[in-house]
Amino acid sequence: MNFLKRFRSSRNGEPQAVRMTWAKSSAGRAISRTGLFFKRQLWVWPILAVVLLSLLGLVVRWEIESTMRESLAAQLSTLADVETAMLETWVEVQRSNAESAANNREIRQLVYPLLEDTGTENGADAGSDLAAATAKLAKALGPMMSAHDYVGFFVVDRNKRIVAATHAEVIGQNNRSEYDAFLTKALNGAPNVSAPFRSRLLLKDESGELRTGLPTMFVCAPIRDESFQVVGAMALRMQPEEEFSRILSLGRFGNSGETYAFDKDGLLVSKSRFDDELVLLGLLPDDERSSSILTLQARDPGGDITRGFRPSERRRDLPLTHMAAEAIAGRPGVDVAGYRDYRGVPVVGAWRWVPDADIGLATEIDYDEAFRPLTILRRTFWGLFALLVASAGAIFVFTILVARLHRRAQKAEIAAEQIGQYKLEQKLGSGGMGVVYKGQHAMLRRPTAIKMLEPDKLTPASIERFEREVQVTSQLCHPNTVAIYDYGRTPQGVFYYAMEYLDGIDLQSLVERFGPLPAPRAIHILLQICGSLYEAHSLGLVHRDIKPANIMLNRRGGEPDVVKVLDFGLVKALDDKLQAGMTQQASLTGTPLYMSPEAIQLPSTVDARSDLYAVGAVGYFLLTGQAVFDAESVVDLCQKHVSAAPTPPSQRGGVAIPAALESAILACLEKSRAKRPQTARELALLIGRCAEATQWSVEEADAWWGTFERGQAHATTVALDVGRRPASAYAATVDRG
Repeated sequence: MNFLKRFRSSRNGEPQAVRMTWAKSSAGRAISRTGLFFKRQLWVWPILAVVLLSLLGLVVRWEIESTMRESLAAQLSTLADVETAMLETWVEVQRSNAESAANNREIRQLVYPLLEDTGTENGADAGSDLAAATAKLAKALGPMMSAHDYVGFFVVDRNKRIVAATHAEVIGQNNRSEYDAFLTKALNGAPNVSAPFRSRLLLKDESGELRTGLPTMFVCAPIRDESFQVVGAMALRMQPEEEFSRILSLGRFGNSGETYAFDKDGLLVSKSRFDDELVLLGLLPDDERSSSILTLQARDPGGDITRGFRPSERRRDLPLTHMAAEAIAGRPGVDVAGYRDYRGVPVVGAWRWVPDADIGLATEIDYDEAFRPLTILRRTFWGLFALLVASAGAIFVFTILVARLHRRAQKAEIAAEQIGQYKLEQKLGSGGMGVVYKGQHAMLRRPTAIKMLEPDKLTPASIERFEREVQVTSQLCHPNTVAIYDYGRTPQGVFYYAMEYLDGIDLQSLVERFGPLPAPRAIHILLQICGSLYEAHSLGLVHRDIKPANIMLNRRGGEPDVVKVLDFGLVKALDDKLQAGMTQQASLTGTPLYMSPEAIQLPSTVDARSDLYAVGAVGYFLLTGQAVFDAESVVDLCQKHVSAAPTPPSQRGGVAIPAALESAILACLEKSRAKRPQTARELALLIGRCAEATQWSVEEADAWWGTFERGQAHATTVALDVGRRPASAYAATVDRG
């Protein structure tokens, strides 16, 4: 109370020592001076623009680069995980195949005699028996080997002595070093797949020539006796160039991306996509049969060999690449900062170690290709920055010239007494915030309705709301929504926008003058309203003031009974937080006769279904000539909208109304939004199912409009009551506050 007294006394002429207005404060003076400085010193703007755009460009570039790196890391990791999972699945399938074959009853019956043979028998009979047993075993394994692309086999006993094999020359041998690792695991009861290695046996190459040293690999499984004890092992030979290499080749992307496998020594056990290039670089022998598989190690040469770098050490003395060292050490990872691959080329990549196959797997792509968009972005940024700096000087010169020309244009527009390109002809109406004129475009000569904000009523809130109205309406292009032609601000500071001029009649005037509409015509009108609202709702916009006075009926383009939905001044964007500043969250917006319960109780929660409630109320009015509820006060009216059940329209006025149409109207007027039609299109479909939906003909509409227009020709103004807005011209877009 003391504070209020002091405030009042200061306003009544008493000393104001304790008062300090914004204009008198030091902060206010500083900001005012700054604004004045920027207004007068126009040359500052180009420099400020250069600085701000440069900072913005740096921030944007950093954000894009960070996003690209994160995205690339995720892609590489995903690809590496997928390839690893595919390889592990393939290994599991091979182990299952081998274990199934090794423990097949028929196979075991053929193998047991071979495992029991001590190998001490002599003579041709023993040799022929062994050959016959091996042939039977090969025949029994044949279908399975053919189905799974196995190209050979051998069987060993507990001492790793080969007792049967596709290659007869190895029968009787034991402790072959290249077989030792996977045989030991199998004899210990664990089926496994070996890493690819060079064969010491004569094998056929791709051309059919027998050669040693060709890549080979085995899947090996234990053979068990009837008591489930391991008595031997069976190994099935595979060609790494087949499924194993095909799985890895699926990881290739771009022009330089590849996925390859390597063993614990860093030796590539799959083929590189760069074999031809590696021959030219001297990393592989210049031979038609040269291949990186089991030849090249993943070692870092210390520089880019593809660009002429040559290491000073022998390749076997070079360190493993960063990727290979990490993978072999059991540390899976991804690196998008860049490291050198086995060619010395900077790459980015991801890597994993696959214990089941005892190999590492890497997915890599050249750094230059991976970040090519970023390189282009950097060059573009610096190019634009240089252009911006060069343009600053020109902008500085032209700023003064443009300011002078602008002042001349202002004087010319004032002398012409027009709003922008529009010549004003007559005032159509006015409201709490704006005024509407009929006018014509200076060049097009098209009749236009021009809505303006009156200068003496300008406030930040009114400007914001006015701009929102035109911005929202201009987004809508439905033929049943009023069209916006133009928007601007005069040099004198008057905001305006131009829209199509409508010379029809609004639904309020239509019913008041001519009485309730027949059901077919009402359906025809309601369907068009639904079409307009469906577009607005699809854009997340709620009209909030649907009522008969905001819906015009016109003859447009030779078509009669064309509906135009007007006045989006109270429109609400469901996802626009700024709207809260234009219309207070707790304020009551709309017309009480057509407001939904939620618009009365919780205005901030209105949605598309709130508009559909109003559409139902409009339909009720069109059919009966009466509002849904009658009340003596606004409070009583609002209470009825919230809690009272509406009387069916067929029971008011003695008008016959189709049951399907009445049901649709009453569905819109449900208190719960969940029980109403959920979209305007759903409501249109509901109304369109009425048998009367197609009964309003063009001939009937043309006849009505002919009569109406003849009556209009004898009147200079069509108005129902003194002080009403004209019904013969569109002035409804004036905001009624």
